[in-house]
Amino acid sequence: MSSSEKKLAHVWWIVPVLAIAGLMVWGGLSQDDSSGESGDPSATSESDAGGSELARRSPDDPYALGDVDAPVVMIMYEDYRCPFCAKFATEVQPKLVDEYVDAGKLRLEWRDMTIFGVESEKVAVAARAAAQQGKFWEFNHEAYSLGDGKTKTSFPEETINQIAKDVGVSDMDQFAKDREDPKLQEQLDADFAEGSEIGVSSTPAFLINSTPVLGAQPLDTFTETIEAELDQS
Repeated sequence: MSSSEKKLAHVWWIVPVLAIAGLMVWGGLSQDDSSGESGDPSATSESDAGGSELARRSPDDPYALGDVDAPVVMIMYEDYRCPFCAKFATEVQPKLVDEYVDAGKLRLEWRDMTIFGVESEKVAVAARAAAQQGKFWEFNHEAYSLGDGKTKTSFPEETINQIAKDVGVSDMDQFAKDREDPKLQEQLDADFAEGSEIGVSSTPAFLINSTPVLGAQPLDTFTETIEAELDQS
């Protein structure tokens, strides 16, 4: 059994949790649902199983924020086109960074869950190309700043290139070459496979240590879950 298979074996319990709750989440938006209607803001679930086994905790991970040894890891399954991912990224995530990441209590690990197809993959690969020049989170934040929290964001080629320039990607020729690197697409595919294996069918979806949180929940939901995990650490 490979290391990734062993990790997934530890989180088999999440599949029914996410499959059942995915249609009820406030802000959860499936691939076939572009209405933007919100669901139940209380749709979170808990388990004692080792969901944190999926945390990579790599010190060289350009797609992570926070101390590698932080007691709580929040894995984020997101799509740049998802309006509710943009809502979380612009309204909730900065407060979590200020309160917990900067204090060494929380680590954020990004996963690309490109449920909205080719255009989502295109901008996700571009973000990873920006990471080759140390600008992943800058690209991530700028891309989400274009969202309105209601409709899927569009990322035509000119917008992607403008984001890269605006966030300080200095070598645009290299950026273009990196976007063609098949390894970046392979990374996207691996993230998508991981999310699919544990039952993620809408975005955003989160694993806070062993606790799944579904949708762009209010800040209090995240802080209460993080505090509960800190109490157990």
